[in-house]
Amino acid sequence: MAEKRDYYEVLGVSKDASADEIKKAYRKLALKYHPDRNPGDKAAEEKFKEAAEAYDVLSDETKRKRYDQFGFAAEQGGFGGGGGFSVEDIFRNFGDIFGGHFGSSGGFGDIFGDIFGGGSGGGTRVERGSDIRIKLKLTLEEIMSGVYKKVKINKLVPCPDCQGKGAVSESDIKTCPDCHGSGYVVRQSRSIFGITQTQSVCSRCNGTGKIVTKPCRKCGGSGLVKAPEEIGFKVPAGVAQGMTLTVPGKGNAARNGGVNGDLYVLIEEEAHKDFERDGNDLIYPLFISIPDAIDGCEVEIPAIGGKLKIKIPAGTQSGKIMRVRGKGIPDVNGYGTGDLNIYVQVWIPTRLTAEEKKVVEKLKDCESFKPIPSGDDKKSFFDRIKGLFK
Repeated sequence: MAEKRDYYEVLGVSKDASADEIKKAYRKLALKYHPDRNPGDKAAEEKFKEAAEAYDVLSDETKRKRYDQFGFAAEQGGFGGGGGFSVEDIFRNFGDIFGGHFGSSGGFGDIFGDIFGGGSGGGTRVERGSDIRIKLKLTLEEIMSGVYKKVKINKLVPCPDCQGKGAVSESDIKTCPDCHGSGYVVRQSRSIFGITQTQSVCSRCNGTGKIVTKPCRKCGGSGLVKAPEEIGFKVPAGVAQGMTLTVPGKGNAARNGGVNGDLYVLIEEEAHKDFERDGNDLIYPLFISIPDAIDGCEVEIPAIGGKLKIKIPAGTQSGKIMRVRGKGIPDVNGYGTGDLNIYVQVWIPTRLTAEEKKVVEKLKDCESFKPIPSGDDKKSFFDRIKGLFK
């Protein structure tokens, strides 16, 4: 289990920080690590809970004095005891915890109302826009160097007529009569254990605490309309087929000024006319003639961004792989660069003239043209065959 950090360190304030400084520090962290802004990010969720726990203690004068004197040993109940505090608990028990337990002054109800638009004592829910997913085709050249791309997409944006409010004017936005602006309704029921109460999102206002009495004609009261938007983003070098890039906050806008969704960019790699990709390595098939394989030669081959001259040694066998270090694809995480692997294949002609056949017939009787593979040749062959079945 990870060791708990000092509450002052968590909020980034000094031990003599004022109540206002503590509140401002917490608001900043709550906005930064709120789950709606970091969907699926467990680390952000833990930081959000950690900040909430620290604020609960340091915002309460009595708890803060006990903590300053005894440290974590002072908190043997509630949040300080480490018993099951979670982000889900914050919202599910909003009324019970933030209203009744901590009171109406200086508690979580006030600060979360300020952050999430609920006003004094409010616990209104933050809405989040939906994510957008697109596909992006890239050439091998773009992947090698990285590239800045611009895409135009139709997405939900705040309505220009009502500035996203959904109403014709401010006077047409009223406090929800069912939840009285809190965004939540509490229901009581009797059981064998006595009276219990449950809290749920208000169905009338969908947790916003507000209702629109005269909707905007352009957006129909939603506060959102579809519009094209050009979005630019950097694609790092080394991305591969199937990878997804995230452009935070560039998805659909949310109702009531909530948090925008994200844009997810799925990478599709276009086939290259010369190279095959194998991880961060590039493979180039090089065909040479029988005389060049026997005598050796120098050839020019394509490379990304230029050309390379390669020396083929005399006696090169078909299937030989020549490696050029650092001429492959850079690793997307910065761990070096792949290689260019040249797969040499000796070209065997399938059609010969009568004269050429006579030359070949003479070579058959030459001792040097009789295959006498060494042990290393056999081992190399078996290694290549095994690689085909991996």
